[in-house]
Amino acid sequence: MSGYQCACVCVCVCLSVCLSLSLSLPLPLNFCFSLPSPSPCLSVSESFLPVPSPPYPCPSLPCSFPSFRLCLTAHHHCLFLHPQDSPPCTPSDHRMLELSLSWLGFGPVATSPWLLLLVVGTSWLLAHVLAWTYTSYNNSRRLRCFPQPPKRNWFLGHLGLVPPTEQGLSKVTQLVTNYPQGYLMWMGPIIPLVIFCHPDLIRTFASASAAITPKNVIFYNFLKPWLGDGLLLSAGDKWSSHRRLLTPAFHFNILKPYMKIFTKSADIMHAKWQRLITEGHTHLDMFEHISLMTLDSLQKCVFSYDSNCQEKPSDYIAAILELSALVAKRYQQLFLHMDFLYYLTPDGRRFRRACRLVHDFTGAVIQERRCTLPKEDIGDFLKAKEKTKTLDFIDVLLLTKDEDGKGLSDEDIRAEADTFMFEGHDTTASGLSWVLYNLAKHPEYQERCRQEVQELLKDRESKEIEWDDLAQLPFLTMCIKESLRLHPPVTVISRRCTQDIMLPDGRVIPKGVICLISIFGTHHNPSVWPDPEVYDPLRFEPENIKGRSPLAFIPFSAGPRNCIGQAFAMTEMKVVLALTLLRFRVLPDEEEPRRKPELILRAEGGLWLRMELLSTGQQ
Repeated sequence: MSGYQCACVCVCVCLSVCLSLSLSLPLPLNFCFSLPSPSPCLSVSESFLPVPSPPYPCPSLPCSFPSFRLCLTAHHHCLFLHPQDSPPCTPSDHRMLELSLSWLGFGPVATSPWLLLLVVGTSWLLAHVLAWTYTSYNNSRRLRCFPQPPKRNWFLGHLGLVPPTEQGLSKVTQLVTNYPQGYLMWMGPIIPLVIFCHPDLIRTFASASAAITPKNVIFYNFLKPWLGDGLLLSAGDKWSSHRRLLTPAFHFNILKPYMKIFTKSADIMHAKWQRLITEGHTHLDMFEHISLMTLDSLQKCVFSYDSNCQEKPSDYIAAILELSALVAKRYQQLFLHMDFLYYLTPDGRRFRRACRLVHDFTGAVIQERRCTLPKEDIGDFLKAKEKTKTLDFIDVLLLTKDEDGKGLSDEDIRAEADTFMFEGHDTTASGLSWVLYNLAKHPEYQERCRQEVQELLKDRESKEIEWDDLAQLPFLTMCIKESLRLHPPVTVISRRCTQDIMLPDGRVIPKGVICLISIFGTHHNPSVWPDPEVYDPLRFEPENIKGRSPLAFIPFSAGPRNCIGQAFAMTEMKVVLALTLLRFRVLPDEEEPRRKPELILRAEGGLWLRMELLSTGQQ
């Protein structure tokens, strides 16, 4: 069939639909196929009647029929529109509207039901392509007010301009310098991305509700089989409800007992480092060791379970590390973004096996803990728990209830626990690894932090950091914040506009457009931070903070969907960093690390540092 014929068929079907609508016909039409005995085709003048012949009135007149049938006569190559109550169509019946396919140039080709299906499918596809093309053109026209860097070419747009490598991050720094408010990029010829890197424009998204600027699900969907509908991936009313229910789980009264867990996990890691240094292994990969330490802490805080994963292999911990690596790897392989292809690959099968292992572990803990919950006297149960051990995350989720007295289902609890394990270990490990690197590069700041910790603990027999001590470590806190500015664990977050959004300068982002809040770009914006590539903890002195927008520093995101566990993460980083500097001197490696943004900001081949054990007197 020629393209001309296909176009004519599309027009034919569209005319039929338009006529049915003009006659106020209820849709869908009933389709019947009539195959009468061969007879000569009607002439063009007979076969196309602009209006139905009597007794049926003209379509332009007010009328209403209960329903119609669209009949296809194979030997006449004609489409007939019938009332449903009429007898089967015949070639001699002139009381119907006929659209002759022979008039459209099909000649002797026999018409079949498959041709009609092809016509309908082509019409549907054409309608969607036209609507999509118009939307793309309209968005392109409305987004011309945003500056954009030169495209690679008309087809690729800016694809590949900012790869997830050291060179890509350097390119982001250059773009932010050239376009300090933000800029537009095209993923291919028709998909726009608006990137924001200035607090004045980020404020629009920070103040908007989560329903107006939800997360864009294209990338996050890779995590769905693992994390389910946890806070990271859920949306709408479910997200709002769970956010309210989970907020008490991160209250400081819940976090206080976790201090001992953080200390114990750090002690295990430091004992391992001492052993390795004694054996002559002074070069250590920070990501490898600190990721195991944060997973060890989280497993104790979430499940009250000690797997001793820092000393011996753990199937559960290995599965979480494997899932994180597989998701990051899949993101780089565009042809595996489709689920049905991905799960045919060895990586897809490994992903499913690891998901099952993680879900089985979490589900077993939930079932066991639910059986131990009392039916009443929750207050006495909580008091008893506080005397024996800390109240872990699973306990809080099992006991929490909304205003109607309804609690979370086992599936919801599993999703939130898995989300906490995923989000909590990688981001904290990244933050700690990069702050150790920055202090290794700046020994004067490292020594000042060490002296601050030594002064705090000098009269204590037990070298433990307590909750009230956290406020007594101002310079160490400033060093952590400056490292999070220079090396934010999450470099970018995405939002999708569910309606037109007007920016403070009057520009409008059209509905449906994806916007990226570049955390890395904002933190390296020279119009926001003077000398942004310099590590300077004094930026966060109280007098230097005055007058600076709170949205200039957003390592934990901003707005209603900011990180619910940021207090947990900051507490763990302070405890572990203080104890590490108390016991070790951190020195840079000979080779400079190359940054690599994946799920979190890593370093290619690991972040290697040299560790020196301090003597007892130095400690």
